[in-house]
Amino acid sequence: MSAAAENGTAAAARRLAVVTGGTRGIGRACAERLAREGYAVVAAARSEPREALPPGVAFAALDVAEPAAVRRLFDDLAARFGAVHVFVAAAGTAGADPPEEDLAEAHWRAVLGSNLDGAWRCAMAASRIMPDGEGRIVTIASVLGLRAVPDQIAYTAAKHGVLGLTRALALRLAPRRITVNALCPGWVATDMAAARWRELGMDAAAAAATTPTGRITTAEEVAAAMAWLVSPEAGNVTGQAIALDGGASL
Repeated sequence: MSAAAENGTAAAARRLAVVTGGTRGIGRACAERLAREGYAVVAAARSEPREALPPGVAFAALDVAEPAAVRRLFDDLAARFGAVHVFVAAAGTAGADPPEEDLAEAHWRAVLGSNLDGAWRCAMAASRIMPDGEGRIVTIASVLGLRAVPDQIAYTAAKHGVLGLTRALALRLAPRRITVNALCPGWVATDMAAARWRELGMDAAAAAATTPTGRITTAEEVAAAMAWLVSPEAGNVTGQAIALDGGASL
């Protein structure tokens, strides 16, 4: 973790939240919301934020596809803070599959490594240092965890896997009263979505037109749902997949 982490999150803070992919898009919105809720927040990502993080949010360099890096980060957090109370798995990558004859290893492994393996790896590491009865895990899945598209086989498989991970881990951690839930956003105005729109030859307005409500979800709305899932009011909600897609999955 960077030197700024100790200053930005105050090592004596009693409640710590970790958000992977926490410097951009949905992950950043979740990190900022948790900071407003009073958590000390570590935004873990492969690259530093383009814009300064707000007070209470510290950056930590992390590639979730690297097992040793994940172990180092969570060992460091355990030593500094004693426990992680909230973990949000928002790191991921998307995009259309390459031509079928090239789909085999590199693309498949990169997409699953970031979206599924990384979520599993970090959630397991976080759960080991979560206090019983207080720990909360939220995975950022996708509407493509609920349905499929033909040109994103790897991403669809990864997000379906995230839902399976969420449900199985919820059962595993239920005796400790640690909850595990998934959010399944549809179109959200992020850099990742914009790249997908370019692949499809569309823009935000066209994306909004594909939803029954006629608009796309904001990153802040996803963060608000996350905030509810980690709150005491949702303390007995676990193993759920909540769609935030304007009705598109219907």
